[in-house]
Amino acid sequence: MVKQVKASHILVKTDTEAGSLLFDIKRGTITFEDAARSKSICPSGKKGGDLGWFGRGQMIKEFEDAAFSMQKGELSKPVKTKFGWHIIRVDDNK
Repeated sequence: MVKQVKASHILVKTDTEAGSLLFDIKRGTITFEDAARSKSICPSGKKGGDLGWFGRGQMIKEFEDAAFSMQKGELSKPVKTKFGWHIIRVDDNK
């Protein structure tokens, strides 16, 4: 069972914006890090979306549920929380 996840994310205000960014990232039009720096409304955007390592119980439930269910290198579909819409990338897990 995964105990910790190292993840990055992009936080935007709408599902439409998240979907559009995800499409562009998957297509290779923009890198995940550049999208985070230019579009994310979270302070982590300045670091390319890097959130570092976290364990269970440290993030909001919807975000945590998505991050802990993903494989290393995987991008999430847009995930809604009270903060907005997230695109999550799992960079590593242990």
